[in-house]
Formats: sequence, C-alpha cells, structure tokens
Amino acid sequence: MFKILKLSTFCILSLAMLSMSFPFNDLWKEKVNSILVPALERGETLEMMIVFESKIDLQKANRLKNKDAKGNYVFTELKRVTRNDQQSVWNLLNEEKVEFRSFALTNSLLLKGDLDLVQQLSEFSTVKRIINNPTVQLDAAMNETEAGSRGPDAVEWGIAMIGADQVWNMGYRGEGVTVAGEDTGYDWQHPALINSYRGYDGTAADHNYNWHDAIHEISPLHEDVNPTPELNPCGLESGEPCDDNNHGTHTMGTMVGEDGENQIGVAPGAKWMACRNMERGYGSPATYIECFEFFLAPTDLNGENADPTKAPHVINNSWSCPQMEGCNPDNWDLMETAVNNLKAAGVVVVASAGNSGSGCETVSTPAAMFLNSFTIGSTTSADEISGFSSRGPVTVDGSGRMKPNVTAPGSQVRSCVREGGYSTFSGTSMAGPHVAGAVALIISANPELAGQVETIEGILETTAVAKTTDQICGGVAGTEIPNHTFGFGRIDALAAVELALSLIVDVEETVLDKQIKVFPNPVQDRLSFDFGSLRGKATLNIYDYQGKLLVQNNIEMSEVINLDLKGLNSGLYIYEIEANGIFTKGKFFKK
Repeated sequence: MFKILKLSTFCILSLAMLSMSFPFNDLWKEKVNSILVPALERGETLEMMIVFESKIDLQKANRLKNKDAKGNYVFTELKRVTRNDQQSVWNLLNEEKVEFRSFALTNSLLLKGDLDLVQQLSEFSTVKRIINNPTVQLDAAMNETEAGSRGPDAVEWGIAMIGADQVWNMGYRGEGVTVAGEDTGYDWQHPALINSYRGYDGTAADHNYNWHDAIHEISPLHEDVNPTPELNPCGLESGEPCDDNNHGTHTMGTMVGEDGENQIGVAPGAKWMACRNMERGYGSPATYIECFEFFLAPTDLNGENADPTKAPHVINNSWSCPQMEGCNPDNWDLMETAVNNLKAAGVVVVASAGNSGSGCETVSTPAAMFLNSFTIGSTTSADEISGFSSRGPVTVDGSGRMKPNVTAPGSQVRSCVREGGYSTFSGTSMAGPHVAGAVALIISANPELAGQVETIEGILETTAVAKTTDQICGGVAGTEIPNHTFGFGRIDALAAVELALSLIVDVEETVLDKQIKVFPNPVQDRLSFDFGSLRGKATLNIYDYQGKLLVQNNIEMSEVINLDLKGLNSGLYIYEIEANGIFTKGKFFKK
C-alpha cells in the first residue's frame, strides 16, 4: 500500500515537472499570430517574423542638423538595442542550427520554424510577438501604351507640368543627391539610367553599397511546379541590379532618367541606388523591411561593413501591402517602425497612395497609410485627379489621418523599361517618382536641407498648386486645403526650389543670433524662444513665406517665452526679432 502511494506521488511530481519543463500548455499561443497556430499544430514548418519588446526613442536625432550625424546616431542606437534584445535568441538559434535574418531597423528577425521552436521562442521575455510573413502581390501599374509605340516628346508632360525643366534652367538638376527605390529591380544598363547609377563611373561598375537583392527564394504564389532560381530572369540574390518585371525600371526613369531626346527624369543630375523587394511582382513584409534596412546603412555585396553615410536622401516606394493579401494590424507596425526610423535618420520616405480610387477611405495599405510616409496621389495631364488614385482619410487603423500629402502626375507617364525600351504606364506608382525627383531638386538647390525631412515635406506642401474637388471624404469638403483627394495639391517643383533657395540666409551673425534659441522646429502648436541672458524690450513678428505680417508682439525678453501658434495653418513661416535697433530672423515650419 505504501509503495503504491509513493509511486503515485512520484508520477504526479514527474508530470508536474514535465509540465514546467515543456510548454504543453497554451501560454505560448498568447504571443503567436492566430494565423500560424493551426499550421504549427499540424506539424508544418513556417516562415515567420519574431518581434522584440524594445522600441527606442530617437528624438535626439531631430536635434542633429547634419544628415550623416542623424544616420550614424540612429544606426548605432538601433544596433545597440537589437543586440541587447536579441542576443539570447541568437544563441538558441545558432545552437539549433536555425538560419535567420536579423533586422535592426525594426528590432525583429525572420526565420522558418516548427511548433517546438516557436514554443521555445515564446518563453523569452524579450520576444513580444511571433507573426506571419505573408507574400503579397505588386499593385501593378496599367500599361496603356505598348513599349516603343510613342516616341520622345523631349521633356515629358509630367516634368513640364511640375516645372522641373524650369528648375534645370536655374542650374539645379539634382547634383549631389542620391535617390533610391525598392521595387521589382532595375535595368542599370538602360541608356537612360546607366550614367546616373551611383555604382558606375563611366567605365566600370561597383555594385557595393549601391545595390541589394532581398529576393532569396522563388515566391510560392507563382505556383511553379519546380520552383528553381532559373524561373526568374534575374535569378536569386543577384550581384548587380536586375529587373524581372519592368515596374522598377520605369519608376527610376521618372526619377532620374535621361538619354538624348528622352528627357523622362525629374532630376537627371542625381545619382541612384536600389534594392529588389519583389520576385516577379510578389514581395513580403520581410523583403520590404530588408530593403529599408539596406537603405538605412548600405552594405557591400556580402551584406557586411554597413555605412549609414552612404544612405540615400529619398526613397521611392511604388508598392502596397493590402490586407486581402496578408498585411494586417499584426505586421503593420513593423513597416511603420521602419518608416519612422528612416525619417529619424534624415531620409524622406515617399509612398504611392494606391490605385483603389475613386472612393473615399481607400488609402488603406502600407506604406502609404503611415503618418511619416510622404504619400502621393496621381493627377492627369489635364491637372485633374486620376480616377484610380486612392483617397483618404485613413480609417483602417482608426486614425482618420489626412492622406494623401500631395499629388503628382501619374496618368499616362512615359518612362524606360527593360532592354532599352520605353513604355507608358499609369498609376500612383508613376506619381511617387515625380515627388522623389522633386526632393532631389530641392536638396540640390539648398544642400543644407539634406536630412531635414520635415522641412522638405513642408516645402512641397506649402508650394503645391492648390486643387479642389466636389468630393467630400471623411467630412472634409473637397474645397478645403488640404483635402482627402489632392492633399495640399499638385506639386510645383519650381516653386519648391525657389522656396528652398529663400531659406539660404547669408547675413552677418549678431549678438542676438548667438544667444537666442528657437525650438522645436518643426513645431506643432507652441514655439519657444530662449533668450539666454538677454533682457529688455523687443518686438517679435511672424510673417508667412511671402512676407505678409501675421503676428506682431511687443515682448519683454526673459529666459523663455512661448508663442501660441494654434491659429496658423501648416507651412513655412519667418520670425523676426528686433531689440535696440538690432534685427535677427529665422524660419520655422508648423506641422
């Protein structure tokens, strides 16, 4: 009797110890996307993203004026946090001989694993969530003219519409600026692109730091019988820029392309670099993020020796990731984190609004839906909204935010395609590159704006040609500026560059200049003036960028004075302070 009782006790204790040692309970499911659970329990091995807890505050980057300084700071901080959060998981994966790819930009990693591995990973306190990595399809442009069926018009209509050719006449063509694109790839040897490729010196090519291929396997969505690398004309992990679709080459042509009479690019003097994020039109959150990470700190072709000083000034993103194809609230924040961190690093992130118009609330996919994406709708050659152009507000995340930011030419845009050809496509995919090129013109005209993302975006919004419509979206009348159809309006590159040039102030520094600090800039509602040790009476005036006096205050200089700006619209403003006959002035942007 005694022995039986002891044996029973032993069995109970053993079972208890087993349950403590192995996660046979369902606690692991609390961290795992419900989409993954049934397949894991069936014994399948799945591709997934592991998301870690820590998110870093990069506000300090906003106070850094130099783009290289911003990039170095953001990259270093992200690497530090990633190492702290992920090191123990890396150790486990290395012991289990599991291949993985770590992303510092989003503090996440990509791997393939089964139920046993997922249960082990879920026990790490630093692991926040385990989510799926859905494969999604390119929001394809519409090919409205067969390749080569329309000849060059010297300057394409979209370039003339935004006044880019007039900017060239001023001597600014994008020199000193690097634009980037992540897309289906790029035909770097196309006559309209080869001379502006950053990896080509006119004689030889060096693709290190200028090209990355995030395609490591054939997409299962093609349902190929035998999914070998040879099915893709570029293969996998190509060592040089290659386009398997035409879409990417076309978008790059609109940014920088030029070949004789084929003046197709907004900023033909700029250089370009690139990343392939789609395999014959199919990508995933991981491939998009991998390209974003490359742009934060470009690497050599081995993926090593990252250098944030080689990051581009602006990235064009002519793709979307809709819910119906797998992108959802579980993985939205990863891509939004990537966008936020790139902006903190001084990179403008341009995103096409999507081709789901003409209804309201159709800006609904990454990356267009995010606050810090500069989202672009499409206009026609008649300077009207394109019927397909997606509209705001953004409602899928409950934010109701205003989108798009601006619009640009996107209907029947002629640009280059693979193998030396030209074709006319339509889509917001064609509008975004016009804006990325305009960013290059702005920075070329005023290099001090490099890395000042809010200021650059503010310039484009402030100078846009106001456009109205009868359409009411989100309770905002189409007659208001901004509205959910055109945003602030259709971009005007000439006006934007003229405004950028006006920000160059070449005046002798005064005692006031040395002591007064104005912050934050850009500002939301309250602008602060720190007068240091200065005391006495002064006049504080606020003007719009055209010189109209809007605010005049007689003040008593003290340590800090706050100015309420709630009555001012978003845009560029000039402040002027006069004390004892000495004037100083500066500029700020109101968000």
